[in-house]
Amino acid sequence: MASSLLRVQSQLTTRDLVLLGWLADHRLLTTFQIATALFPSLDYAQERLRTLYRLAVIDRFRPQRPDGGSYPYHYVLAQLGDDVVAAQRGDDLPRRDRARRRREHLTSRANLPHLLGVNTFFTDLAGHARTHPHADLVRWWSAARCQQMGAFADDGDDIHVRTYTPTSRPDGHGIYTEHGHRVAFFLEYDTGTERPLSRLVDKLDGYHAQADNTGRVWPVLFWLPSTEREAHLHHALARDGTRYPVATAARDQPGHHNPAGAIWWIHGLPGRRLHLAELSPDTP
Repeated sequence: MASSLLRVQSQLTTRDLVLLGWLADHRLLTTFQIATALFPSLDYAQERLRTLYRLAVIDRFRPQRPDGGSYPYHYVLAQLGDDVVAAQRGDDLPRRDRARRRREHLTSRANLPHLLGVNTFFTDLAGHARTHPHADLVRWWSAARCQQMGAFADDGDDIHVRTYTPTSRPDGHGIYTEHGHRVAFFLEYDTGTERPLSRLVDKLDGYHAQADNTGRVWPVLFWLPSTEREAHLHHALARDGTRYPVATAARDQPGHHNPAGAIWWIHGLPGRRLHLAELSPDTP
């Protein structure tokens, strides 16, 4: 095993290691997500993914469509890739069956579309940053990492903040910068299946508690399936008297595939939709 690990590490690029780290943290990515986030073209991405598959650091599967045919390849870590990530991070090597168990779980996961939707949001944002010199996706954290004790503590924080376990349950957390503006945010990816909308509103209680305990008041981004549901959510937020910062966008609108774009409607703030970077507290 050690010889295989040493041999394959010499054949991996910095971009390969970024991809393997993402697969370790975010479970799986499709061909198109990977190409968007990391490569100049789909053909180039497919060629490199075939190489990584032959090196046995990644594995793949293609779910079947209910109406026939199959989806694009979904990539996950193979056991050797899991070992590479552990070695890069200075962690103990994982159990020999962890990659297999992860794949079995993902291929039978009922909420796979939700996971893919969350990952699409972040890979689209990474793709925008890759092609815009003044932009950067500084941080992309998974839901699991957001729920760890002391997840959002800095070195200078007191023991209370460093031992606080968040009660919020975001689908992801990111820090994004563009043209000198920096915004930290939480993502709530909505498939439209949660009814009534009060369930979405109720999620803000955890963010209030987290802000009270850590002093970090970062906006919650609701990424919604339609403008109709978006409007209804704003009505529900108004009825509740929500004061926590919330911004929304609807995926059914033209041009709304780019999360960095001018698509965000800040609750309680009339006027035009804002770019993601404009949600920064230092934006005039």
